[in-house]
Amino acid sequence: MSTADGDAPLLSVEGLSKTYVSRPGFVARMAGTPDTRVQAVSDVSLQIGRGEILGLIGESGCGKSTLGRTILRLHEPTTGRVTFDGTDVTALDPAAMKAMRRRMQIIFQDPYASLNPRRTVGDIIGLPLRLHRLATSEAELRDRVTEIVERVGLKARAVDLYPHQFSGGQRQRIGIARALVSHPEFIVCDEPVSALDVSIQAQIVQLLLDLKRDMGLTYLFISHDISVIGYMADRVAVMYLGEIVEQGPVERVLSDPRHPYTQSLMSAVPEVHPQGPHKRGRVRLTGDLPSPLNPPSGCKFHTRCPLAIDACRKVTPATEGVGPGHSAACHRLSERLSLLDPDDAPAAP
Repeated sequence: MSTADGDAPLLSVEGLSKTYVSRPGFVARMAGTPDTRVQAVSDVSLQIGRGEILGLIGESGCGKSTLGRTILRLHEPTTGRVTFDGTDVTALDPAAMKAMRRRMQIIFQDPYASLNPRRTVGDIIGLPLRLHRLATSEAELRDRVTEIVERVGLKARAVDLYPHQFSGGQRQRIGIARALVSHPEFIVCDEPVSALDVSIQAQIVQLLLDLKRDMGLTYLFISHDISVIGYMADRVAVMYLGEIVEQGPVERVLSDPRHPYTQSLMSAVPEVHPQGPHKRGRVRLTGDLPSPLNPPSGCKFHTRCPLAIDACRKVTPATEGVGPGHSAACHRLSERLSLLDPDDAPAAP
């Protein structure tokens, strides 16, 4: 997939997979117990254009955060390639990767767990400047920290305070300031509003949009809230059990979802007039998300899909284009089936 304007993407991910291996204890190994393997991310390919926001959505536990961290090499990929601005990130040695981290940052989900309670806000935000030697003096470092603190909506005196002296929303602003202080180009936003009160979420979302516009940032925005993705993103990728099952322009995917899993996510979005003439069907999936320890064969969604046929249980579906920049992986794409229309939704085979 190319970017909308035809330019080379800022970030390109090709066939990225991440498998975690857990070895049993000594006694269990002596008894022949094999290693446990969990494939958290499976053969993911995507691109993000410069200045774009790609929304990544899926259920909790589907591998979204692992994908974001593997792209940044906070977790080492098992297979695949990540190219950032023409550089193969997966091939960089530790020194080169350290330099690259100045350009690629992350905002963590939990503002309570991601800030060192023993450090002042000034020390927390100033750490990237020290690590990358971006300030020539303590005075310059403090000035730059104070500037970014005020830019995210906090008062200058916050630099001398500790995280416990702030609310959840204020702590997330500190986390955003830490990610931005080194002037990166690309940021993984790992569910940055999911741990916050609803009244604060909109403020943080708008702050991220303002910063993206003012600083020319590019985001991978991870969320399980499709309404937030619809407001934030230019394009969206839908993830299920470690795989991307659908991706494309956000308005196209949300208005005409083609994969049954995407349709099930859309059906969960509250409607303003649920009894109106365009009432949407409610998709009730049966069963729980399968375990990545023992993923289903064929299409991984077939154990919960109302449209599953025999081929779904045996053959992994190929990703097919279904519109401009819009693709999905489903054996029944050509049939144009939809679970969202209460009158036309087919019964499960």
